Amino acid sequence: MAVGEVEKYIFTRVSKKEILDLHINVELNYEEGLDVDILVDLDLDELSTSDEKEITEKSVDAALEKLDIFIDENFSD
Repeated sequence: MAVGEVEKYIFTRVSKKEILDLHINVELNYEEGLDVDILVDLDLDELSTSDEKEITEKSVDAALEKLDIFIDENFSD
């Protein structure tokens, strides 16, 4: 779910032709609560006018928002 949301966000803002490399890593840990770590490594073509850092940060935010909604809808009392 989180990976799909990151991809969806990135692919709606950057042409696939501009993406040289994309790595998404999601780690979930549930001990005292749910910890979610999302790492996005995006490498765009040097001719791209898109801001890699801004896109990756916003894609992570979008994924976390979607995950929050999913948890609220499926696991809240």
